[in-house]
Amino acid sequence: MTRPISSILSAAGIFVGLSLLSVPAAAQRGGGAPQPEGCPGPPQWLLDRNAAAAAARGGAAAPGAGRGAAAPEGALAAGRGGRGGRGGAQAAELPPVPRFPNEPQYGVQAGKPDFGGLAKGVWSVPYIVNLQINAHDEKGCQYIYPPFTPAAKALWEQRELKDLEKDDPEGFCLPPGVPRMLYTPYPTQIYQMPDRILFVFEGGAHVWRLVWMDGRKLPNPDDVNPTYLGYSVAHWEGDTLVIESNGFNNRTWLDASGHPHGEQLKVTEKLTRTDFNNIKVEATIDDPEFYTKPWTVITGITWTPNRTGPFTMRGGEILEYICQENNRDQIHIHGVLGK
Repeated sequence: MTRPISSILSAAGIFVGLSLLSVPAAAQRGGGAPQPEGCPGPPQWLLDRNAAAAAARGGAAAPGAGRGAAAPEGALAAGRGGRGGRGGAQAAELPPVPRFPNEPQYGVQAGKPDFGGLAKGVWSVPYIVNLQINAHDEKGCQYIYPPFTPAAKALWEQRELKDLEKDDPEGFCLPPGVPRMLYTPYPTQIYQMPDRILFVFEGGAHVWRLVWMDGRKLPNPDDVNPTYLGYSVAHWEGDTLVIESNGFNNRTWLDASGHPHGEQLKVTEKLTRTDFNNIKVEATIDDPEFYTKPWTVITGITWTPNRTGPFTMRGGEILEYICQENNRDQIHIHGVLGK
């Protein structure tokens, strides 16, 4: 049994407005609760893009419409395999958040929330194309204005508004990086061990990520070899897992729209299992080379249990995914690696 593989991530940058991944895309665009007082309106580039698209169709543009109008936290969590209810059926009551036994053999995980490693299933990850409009901030505001340096803003505008994401390194089958691993719409599994956590990802070059929890400190980034996923350590703050990472190379984008970063990047992620089906993902991006101050985005992932047994394509398990370097599809859209 095979799954058709296509370069949907690179194609997304060309066909602006297409819903390539209907479930997560619909969830990300799906309205929701009113925004808090004092939230900013949509960015001018989005208004201009929607107006141009409406003019081409011969109609009027909705202010918040377009590729990636953001949704509330619960909707953002609906990645591949997520389903919204149809017809108003009432959802069954969820079981409590599972926990590890509070026993010494479980190490730092003792008594803490289980992120799924003891169960059969996967975390479905949403397709976050653009952090400015596909996530929300700590206040719950729909639109995020990154604190760009002038050079960073110019670089992002070139990648997104002029080149339409055609040079996305993930389109060349390179690892997405951090925090983008949890913005790429393929499922993940999370395994908690007494002194570390292991993330296994289906897509994004089918990689794994190791997070140390044995008390070691985050190293000086000058002392580690820069890599795509960096070097990560973590600790618990109550029931929230706090992951700190640095040691990144500068070959990835923070999202598909091309928000840049350099080798000074530090990412702090906070993962909280808010209920049985959802993990809230809060990522703070700190890179003085490209941003004048740290900024935070909030998304989420959803649990998809495996109820149908092995070797199925109905969700709940990680399948084989192959994406090799030198993807030739990029040639057709004139993509340039490292631009």
